[in-house]
Amino acid sequence: MTNITDAQRQTYEAAAFRRLVEHLRNRTDVQNIDMMNLTGFCRNCLSNWFQEAANADGTELTKDEARAEIYGMPYEEWREKHQTPASPAQLDAFSSRKSDH
Repeated sequence: MTNITDAQRQTYEAAAFRRLVEHLRNRTDVQNIDMMNLTGFCRNCLSNWFQEAANADGTELTKDEARAEIYGMPYEEWREKHQTPASPAQLDAFSSRKSDH
């Protein structure tokens, strides 16, 4: 295995995160509830983690500001443009899974 430094690891992790966020911005057809049902996290989780990291570093970031960083626009605007109503099957799957959300 190639040895990488902590600085390199952090750079690569940041690049992977940026690519994931860009991918999710382009895949507006993928609903958060589907992500939660399949993976246990969604765009809102990413924005919460982003906010927690910023706040831990001393940068006060609101929930809305963090969501805009992940969604690429205000959350309410994204919801109006892209969110569809959850189906009964999606809601059943969501409620039946063990979650800390």
